Amino acid sequence: MSNRWEGIDEFVAVAESGQFTAAAERLGISSSHISRQIARLEERLQTRLLYRSTRRVTLSEAGQTFLQHCQRLQDGREEALRAMGDLASEPKGLLRMTCAVAYGERFIVPLVTRFMALYPQLRVEVELSNRTLDLLHEGMDLAIRLGRLQDSRLVATRLAPRRMFLCASPGYLERYGRPHSLSELARHNCLIGSSDIWALKQDGREFSQRVQGNWRCNSGQAVLDAALQGMGLCQLPDYYVLEHLNSGALVSLLEAHQPPNTAVWALYPQQRHLSPKVRRLVDYLKQGLGQLPEYASH
Repeated sequence: MSNRWEGIDEFVAVAESGQFTAAAERLGISSSHISRQIARLEERLQTRLLYRSTRRVTLSEAGQTFLQHCQRLQDGREEALRAMGDLASEPKGLLRMTCAVAYGERFIVPLVTRFMALYPQLRVEVELSNRTLDLLHEGMDLAIRLGRLQDSRLVATRLAPRRMFLCASPGYLERYGRPHSLSELARHNCLIGSSDIWALKQDGREFSQRVQGNWRCNSGQAVLDAALQGMGLCQLPDYYVLEHLNSGALVSLLEAHQPPNTAVWALYPQQRHLSPKVRRLVDYLKQGLGQLPEYASH
């Protein structure tokens, strides 16, 4: 039985270049060899694929259909070869990534540093920014994002859960009382971080509520410190407050109205084949975050 792949690479090269000589240069073989292979392919298929003239080669209708299938076959073959090569290859070269400042400093950068120690051929550039950078425009390989996702052009992998807690210190609650309904939030001093809109839940549905207070800072750590000092109510992600909720330094409030869980995400541009450096780093971050005490209760 003849090799069923015979003639396919030659046919695609001729179809894409429009000339036997150009196809021969591309494949590094003789024009006569290409001509013989395509003639055998046409004989095997019992179909004319090409119309030959002295200057140009054009595709028959059957040839146009066959070309599309052959190009997909070639892509699949290259994909398979790259995948097998990646299994044996180590991450190397430059990887550019971005993350929010506070979360990146506390969780992501230490894990990236340990990952780099495993792969000395890898170089990493991390841009910590609270702006949502455009990965495609900025030439980034990877972004770590918190909460809800917006950019549908990117592929997302969930790294860790993210729960929001509304809480206050026992000292604050002794002085001002504990809120028992959402309507009572208006009577309390709310410590505002990067936004004065808090995500909450009522009757099983998520909604946004604007809050007011005499203190504001776009730092989660600063909001936490103010709450621990009894200045007001705060809404913060689990990794800021779980330790203090467990110790009793903070008290969880309005738990029935806690918003639906979101997540920590790894985002990367849509590609048919993910590079080893990005794939392995994403796996390493997912495993590393899952082992941290801040996520132990999940």
